[in-house]
Amino acid sequence: MQIKLGNITLKHGLMLAPMAGVTDKAFRKICRECGAEFTVSEMLSAKALCYEQVSKKAGFESKTAPLAALDCDEHPSAVQIFGSEPSFMAEAAAQLESLDYKGCTSQIRPAAIDINMGCPVHKIVSNGEGSALMKSPTLAADIVRAVKGALREIPVTVKIRAGFSNENKNAVEMAQAVAEAGASLICVHARTREQMYNPGIDLGIIASVKEAVNVPVVGNGDIYSAADALNMMKQTGCDGVMIARGARGNPWIFSEIAAALDGEEYIYPVFEDRMDTIIRQLHMMVDEKGERTAAAEAKKHVAWYIKGVRDAAGMRDRVMKSESTRELCDILLEIKSK
Repeated sequence: MQIKLGNITLKHGLMLAPMAGVTDKAFRKICRECGAEFTVSEMLSAKALCYEQVSKKAGFESKTAPLAALDCDEHPSAVQIFGSEPSFMAEAAAQLESLDYKGCTSQIRPAAIDINMGCPVHKIVSNGEGSALMKSPTLAADIVRAVKGALREIPVTVKIRAGFSNENKNAVEMAQAVAEAGASLICVHARTREQMYNPGIDLGIIASVKEAVNVPVVGNGDIYSAADALNMMKQTGCDGVMIARGARGNPWIFSEIAAALDGEEYIYPVFEDRMDTIIRQLHMMVDEKGERTAAAEAKKHVAWYIKGVRDAAGMRDRVMKSESTRELCDILLEIKSK
């Protein structure tokens, strides 16, 4: 099973899903080392990126551009944008492909521009963005068409949901619209916006989308093990899987799935190696964001990595009260030594 996306071939179609506040550069790189074949950035506002280009504020510092920063060793990785206005989406996509925009620190251009049509957060939906676009396949297609037209070489991918509400699961209609408009790959999160992230997915929706379009279809939702991934592939015929929460604290899930697909035994990393991995991730976060931001954002990552350790609740409490990455590393080394 392979996915071809532009000039890229993914052997197993194992992708890291975009997660706001989670899939920063450090975590993407760790997941790549652990078997992810393709990663996607945190989502960024197309309109914000465009407005930043015309800002004349003294001492201006871009807050949006850093989210799109990709390093050479991340290829292939996509940048995800969100918005509801085709013109802004197209303009932002063109800037991201060209690497010619204020605040750009990317070493490479993205392998694709991914369009977010699945975010269920109220702030995004209330602006008609994210999963709100599930209510308007025509507008969704206009956005894809505009973005596709603005790009010179790289492909457009789209992430959708099963539907906006449980009564209107229109993923098939949506997928057909965006595929016809030029999307080269569609990822289907098999929940409606109404379900948010509650347990339980509709594999039938992914299967129906796969049958309805002629572009690769990637399944997403409730994948926490190789067994989950293989079951999704078997039940839906999807071309690959995109993993979100299942990778938090467990980036090795990608290697586990790859081994299962190859019919090989997978040996999970020993506890000491797992602790060394999160410590290295912390150092990468500091290099990328500075101590203050890294110390605040790393807490949730550490809490995910130490799930299941002895006295995990007490350790998580210490983690959340920590004030520096040095303190976080000390906690992890203490756990490692027990």
